[in-house]
Amino acid sequence: MQSEELEEQSEVAEVEQDEEDSGPLPIQNLEQVGVSAADVKKLTEAGYFTVEAVAYTPRKQLLTIKGFAETKVDKILAEAAKLVPMGFTTAADYHQKRSELLHITTGSTELDKLLGGHGIETGSITEIFGEFRTGKSQICHTLAVTCQLDEASGGAMGKCLYIDTEGTFRPERLVEIAERYNLDPNEVLENVACARAYNSDHQTALLNQASMLMTEARFSLLVVDSATSLYRTDYSGRGELSARQMHLARFLRMLLRLADEFGIAVVITNQVVAQVDGGMAMFAADPKKPIGGNIIAHASTTRLSLRKGRGETRVCKIYDSPCLPESEAVFAITAQGIADAKD
Repeated sequence: MQSEELEEQSEVAEVEQDEEDSGPLPIQNLEQVGVSAADVKKLTEAGYFTVEAVAYTPRKQLLTIKGFAETKVDKILAEAAKLVPMGFTTAADYHQKRSELLHITTGSTELDKLLGGHGIETGSITEIFGEFRTGKSQICHTLAVTCQLDEASGGAMGKCLYIDTEGTFRPERLVEIAERYNLDPNEVLENVACARAYNSDHQTALLNQASMLMTEARFSLLVVDSATSLYRTDYSGRGELSARQMHLARFLRMLLRLADEFGIAVVITNQVVAQVDGGMAMFAADPKKPIGGNIIAHASTTRLSLRKGRGETRVCKIYDSPCLPESEAVFAITAQGIADAKD
């Protein structure tokens, strides 16, 4: 009996060690290669909590940290590059790495099939856009629960970070969805860290807090609902368009860095706007387009378009993807989250 317990403890320790080895490197590892504790503290205060975060950051951005001269920044980047592999790799190795990515079920088998058979992919950004009441927030709420499921059940065995910019986050929905999957509602709620963003600067600052939280616990999903609404109110007119796009680009770049750094799935929702291209708009299949222009188009790995169907059914279309064919799936919004539409 005692030997079985020891064997079980050994297996748990091995799993924890594997997770530790495969996860991002804590920023304190820089001290082992000659970076002073004082400089590591300054990096932490500036919002860098892992070696990867430092290695992926442009040199000129690190130079903005108080007390960081060019020689110091060059040394820190050189040491970070030694710890984080940033060179070429074979396609075979990359293929193997991609085969190990986890996926998070949407709650609908038809929608999962549309997304390659498994659901939302980790390590990348998935954008969901559509008019109001097309199910964007409902998908986000469902994913906040399903990401906590084990791998066999379609989850990624991690917690969820939820940034709400429109006041649409409802914990009551998480309770209803948790009951569908026979999960403890209280535990599900404890595993979702939510924050309300009040302006675009605050929205960006929350990503630094998210990075800190992800170094302390296992998270598998980051939701931003919606990523663009605050930019529409904080920046107005063509005169501020360039500043808005630059700020949005920095925010999206931080999201992509977190997806790479921690291997989490990033899901953002987006609003749509009527096209104002003159006569051509009336001939378009859908006269509405997602806002954010090329900035958000290039940052998102997979883009999903939602539209209303009959009753509570909705239609999801692959709008853009590097590997998924253009296709559609019908799903339903139910009291217990996203599910397959009934015939």
